[in-house]
Amino acid sequence: MTAPTTTGAFGALRQQLADAAATFADSPDALAGILAGIVDDVDRALAEPLEIFPVCHHSPSSGLAMVRRLREKRPRVIYLELCEDLQPLLGELRNCRLPVALQAFASELDGFPSEWGPLSVVAPVTEASAEYQAIAYALETPGVELVLVDRSTDHVFQWLPRPPSAAGPQAGETPAAGAPAAGPPAGGTHEVEGNEDGALHGDAVGVEIGDLRPGFADLEAYLLHHGRVRHWSEWWDQYVEQPLVDADHDTYRQVMVLIGSLFRRLRPAGSARLDRDEDRERYMWTRMREHLAASGADPADCLYVCGAFHAASRVEQFGLGAEAPAYEITGRTGTRWRYGLIPSSYSAIEAQFGLASGSVSVAAATWTKAVTRSRLTPFRLDGQQGGQRTTARRGRTGAAAAPPVAGQGRAAPPAAGQGRAAPVTDRLSGFLAEPPPLGGLDEAELRGWCVDIVRLARRNGYLASTADAIAVFETSILLAGLRGRARPTPYDFADAAVTCIEKDVVPGRRDVRRLCEILLGGDRIGQVGYDALPPLARDVVDRLRPLGLDPQKRTVQRVLLDLHADPDLAPCSDLLWMLRHLLPPDAVRPIMGERRLGHRSIQESWDVALGRNQRALIELGYEGVTVEQVLEQRLRRAVRGPGATAAVALAAVEDAIRLLDSPRLVDELGARAVDLLAAERTVDDAPEVLRRIRRLLAHHRTTGSALPAWCESFVTVGYAHYCTLLPTAFVDEQTGVRQVGAMLGFLFSMESLALSLGCDRSQLELAVAQSHPEAPAKIALLWAARHHLGLLPLAELRERCADLLGNPLVVPAFPRYLAGFVQALEPVPGLTPFVVEVMSSAFARLPDPVLLPWLPTLITTLREQGPELVPLLVREAGRTFPGSLPALDAWLPPWLAPTPVPVVTDAGATAPAGPVTDLLADHPAAVDAVAALLGCTGEWRRDAAPRARAHRPRWRRCSPTTRRRPSRWPDSSPVDPLWPNGRVRARRRTRTVAVWPSTTCARPGPRR
Repeated sequence: MTAPTTTGAFGALRQQLADAAATFADSPDALAGILAGIVDDVDRALAEPLEIFPVCHHSPSSGLAMVRRLREKRPRVIYLELCEDLQPLLGELRNCRLPVALQAFASELDGFPSEWGPLSVVAPVTEASAEYQAIAYALETPGVELVLVDRSTDHVFQWLPRPPSAAGPQAGETPAAGAPAAGPPAGGTHEVEGNEDGALHGDAVGVEIGDLRPGFADLEAYLLHHGRVRHWSEWWDQYVEQPLVDADHDTYRQVMVLIGSLFRRLRPAGSARLDRDEDRERYMWTRMREHLAASGADPADCLYVCGAFHAASRVEQFGLGAEAPAYEITGRTGTRWRYGLIPSSYSAIEAQFGLASGSVSVAAATWTKAVTRSRLTPFRLDGQQGGQRTTARRGRTGAAAAPPVAGQGRAAPPAAGQGRAAPVTDRLSGFLAEPPPLGGLDEAELRGWCVDIVRLARRNGYLASTADAIAVFETSILLAGLRGRARPTPYDFADAAVTCIEKDVVPGRRDVRRLCEILLGGDRIGQVGYDALPPLARDVVDRLRPLGLDPQKRTVQRVLLDLHADPDLAPCSDLLWMLRHLLPPDAVRPIMGERRLGHRSIQESWDVALGRNQRALIELGYEGVTVEQVLEQRLRRAVRGPGATAAVALAAVEDAIRLLDSPRLVDELGARAVDLLAAERTVDDAPEVLRRIRRLLAHHRTTGSALPAWCESFVTVGYAHYCTLLPTAFVDEQTGVRQVGAMLGFLFSMESLALSLGCDRSQLELAVAQSHPEAPAKIALLWAARHHLGLLPLAELRERCADLLGNPLVVPAFPRYLAGFVQALEPVPGLTPFVVEVMSSAFARLPDPVLLPWLPTLITTLREQGPELVPLLVREAGRTFPGSLPALDAWLPPWLAPTPVPVVTDAGATAPAGPVTDLLADHPAAVDAVAALLGCTGEWRRDAAPRARAHRPRWRRCSPTTRRRPSRWPDSSPVDPLWPNGRVRARRRTRTVAVWPSTTCARPGPRR
């Protein structure tokens, strides 16, 4: 660091600022030190042999000054402050329509904690930015070398502040964009976290050149207050952009370094962000020294483009003549980074970098107007899509004129020694002492704005008229005068339009401020060309060509597929379903048709918006070469991740069957599901597991001759697993009744298959016997389970429920018992008539003072505990109760019907009766053989069977409940149903189903 002096080009300015500090400050030492220091920083930066060009991100004045300087100096080497590993992407900008963003993406992390992934870094580029002008000049001019000197994207995450709670393998690791980090920096490269508004950038960390914003909050508030503006973007446009648009090169450099030095010196000392910025400056100067030493380039023919904050650097490695040792650059981690271009937009840039809404659009409009006024020809890459075409002209650069250009924006090859530095002259004193030149009111421009905004407002539903246009015109001039401006700015015009037109907000329409942004330039959205897309994205575009889609359109395109008439479109349908699984929901959306297990639609209709979701498609290409490969990797990653469960693995199995049809992958994922189920210690996902395994078993039974090995293993492991956890789940307060009901549903519905595979039924009986719940809902669920196992007869279950309804102390908790019975319909669907009976009995027996407060609790309990089971109760009630009001008077509930008188034999014992008894009596040989084997003795009573048949009531006499019902049983299993009294009846082919003559007339349930 050189000591401050009062001599040199800026000696007079330094002395003047010191005198002002002594006059107006009580303690002039600190203020004088700051004011003199910023002048020293300017003197030091301008005296450097390697010319430093300070810029601000997306600044029209920086872009214009860059164009002028490049045409005048024609440097041979340009050092650009941008991540050095992004350099191979710069040539792909020719195939894009700006704005776009350079991106580095990593999904497989090595050296960073896994919870940070995926990592993403973006660097937006707009046509009005100085960095794009430098890139276009270097790539389109022969003999010019462009060198990116900023740290790599890997170092971006290594150097971010790391929260104390994060754990990682190395002390230097830092969190990704999703991790907590400090606020945006005060200058230099801007790094902030993405948010939902910047959807085109997602959650990526943004990198831009030359963000200038005071890190001292009080200073920013002071500037906004006295500048009579609302946000920083408006202050910068009013007091920096507009005065510097037409400034010469020396004035521009000195002012920008002065601002960067001021903001830097007002930054709190010792902050982590300042230390990181200084490390980046050491990094960049080290890279530039290495390149100069290796290439032998003359520093006079080089140009260093960096943020104004870094131009005023005070690190010991600053300058080519610094004697400090070279900065030691750490190595990169083992993370594999993938690079590409993604579309960007003005609104995404504003949202990610904390700029005011519409500020980038205003900057683009200022750039266009300034280029037209100054007759400059900005540099532009050959083949660049979009943008404005201009004819080649001589550019005005003050005293010297630029040479003729060859082609659009192409400069002539630079000559050796072209860029020798001129002596430094003081331009700051005049710039700071004189007010900016007053520009006259451009009435034609303002009038055009007013007419256009009224036209847009009327199109968007506002009742605007010519009077409103006149009011906006006069109000804009009035606001500019109140704010001390010679002419209205776009921000004054927007405020006037809101005041005069937006008298009332139109629902569903854009507000007037948004209309002003559209009028002044709009939200321009970039596009990545086909040649710049990764291989996967190009493969998707090629495979969807038979559908006639235009991948460059950002609108929603409707696609109709008739797979019956045109089977060749089946691959397109398969690809669309895979993209539906991988991309955001609005990228590919089915309107008609579905893809589920064992079913494929013959006609489909899709809404496709791949152009609008190009970023997601490009990032998909970073994960693999084909969509099938990426889908397979994601399914494997889902079942191997730290949050993988058996339900997640079964969902992955379903997706593999529906989308990929790969038996090998299905077997692998299914085996992983078995391992995850055996390792689970909770039953939170039991309902999801039951639902998915039932669907998968039904699919394999209908499409194959035998179940896969993993399905059999899942059933046997799940049977033993849930039997083991059942007693604990019944008493655990954290386990809900829904989860316990799903466990019992798995055990009862899979029992026949599990027993055939070698499981022991006694394990289930012991688990039920060891269960002793205390919650009312779980008690009811246990009663249902015991009834299914034959341990609790229906008569005793009915008696227990009657006792509950008769106990006034238990009545308030009865809805919870009822919730347990409702959940029992999942494992024991045969209880549906009984649950209807219990509910009917409760409505009949409870008095109104008890029933009316109880009804809301009953309704909320049924809605929360079993919404999908309530339709079963409704259908059963519809079958049980009469369908007309006159029939209700003579209707007798089935559970109150008289019980048939049993047949009594000679010894007072009840004679067995039924078709099974008749069959055994007619063919006694088998029974005699079994009796002899067991050592039982007895005689056949031949008269018992005829008498029993004579006195047995007919099936048709159970009366009111006999109805014509579907021949299909509730369970689609081929096993014969087991009737409530334990007797097995063969499946009938007739559609008339008889009701068993019992006191409840209950319908048969499926055999378990």
